[in-house]
Amino acid sequence: MTIDLEALYIDLHRHPELSFQETRTAGVITRELAALGLEYVEGLGKTGVATSIVNPSTGSGGAGEGPVVWLRADMDGLPVGELTGLEYASTARGTDPAGNDVPVMHACGHDMHVTALLGALERLVATKDEWSGTVVAVFQPAEEYGAGSQAMIADGVLDRFPKPDIVLGQHLTPLPAGIIGVRPGTQMAASDGLTVKLLGRGGHGSRPHATIDPVVMAAATVMRLQTVVSREIDPREMAVVTVGSIHAGLKNNIIPADATLELSLRYPDDDARADVMARVERIVRAEAAASGAEESPVITVDHSLPPTINDPAATARLTSAFERAFGEGAVVDPGMFTGSEDVSWFARESGVPLVFWFWGGHDPQAYADAVAGGTVNVDVPTNHSPYFAPILHPTIERGVETLVVAAREFLAEESHGEADA
Repeated sequence: MTIDLEALYIDLHRHPELSFQETRTAGVITRELAALGLEYVEGLGKTGVATSIVNPSTGSGGAGEGPVVWLRADMDGLPVGELTGLEYASTARGTDPAGNDVPVMHACGHDMHVTALLGALERLVATKDEWSGTVVAVFQPAEEYGAGSQAMIADGVLDRFPKPDIVLGQHLTPLPAGIIGVRPGTQMAASDGLTVKLLGRGGHGSRPHATIDPVVMAAATVMRLQTVVSREIDPREMAVVTVGSIHAGLKNNIIPADATLELSLRYPDDDARADVMARVERIVRAEAAASGAEESPVITVDHSLPPTINDPAATARLTSAFERAFGEGAVVDPGMFTGSEDVSWFARESGVPLVFWFWGGHDPQAYADAVAGGTVNVDVPTNHSPYFAPILHPTIERGVETLVVAAREFLAEESHGEADA
């Protein structure tokens, strides 16, 4: 069997599903795994799938399973309406957790992640005579909620499959196709999602003096929060405070009783997290007090993700393997990304190293032109953009190859000496 990876990717791109709703996607994955002759467990973390290739060494008389390498791909889409104009653009719709009907798009490349991992498994199955050990492939739901990996762990994925010696993963990004980005240490930031409910006193819009206006309170809070990074954090340090949504009121002549803010906070480590969280809470409570609020704001942490930290020794080893496989200039240090990931929970819960890298999907010439013109931020759509559209080739091939090279680097090379005769 040879998987038609282009057709597979196009099918996944046309049919994205929201977090914890990836039932069709899981069905596509299990169909391909069955065709490869691989057994699998589905329904892990609600919609996740995992499989393994156990390939003991024949050169050692078949004793032992050797190194255990985990490969992970996420598979959920986003509530984004696609504007790429592609022939295979998504027109899918879904229902978000609040019950709203929303457009759905693979605006973060998870369709490419699934395609690459399935292609890598096919390659590893076909070359079992060249390596030994165990490969565990994890197709994870709900990365966009920062909850899928922990949901799979809670469902026993670490107990139902061989424990990893190393966890490996990759993410599509708007680098030129063919380029790999990886660095030791913190590769992606830690993050928290907060919901802040500001409590005022509602009333008629014509009598603001008889109310405590939470809309004004919210506006003041949003503006003051901008000073956390601009005025309270050392410019040499990294932190992000974003207010992504504001909800208040239903009619222009009614002052509502409350307002809700949704925040995204990002930082490089736990110390910075504690610092930024304390500053945000201080400002939220102080602005409420300044507005004369009679009740304290309610601050809820909706999710919390650790930093994605690449093991230095394993990263150096893998970087060398990538350079040998793909040539000089194919591997770059992309710097620390301020986005966040939940892949590291698999490594953290197992107490093993993690290496997580990026690979490019943008047309190389278009990228070079944007760099020359200083328009990268305008002309190169980034993840979560409605225009995010990786080129198919060589993006698919490089995504497969990087996973195979990475897995083979940490698996044992099969012996073909006298013990095989």
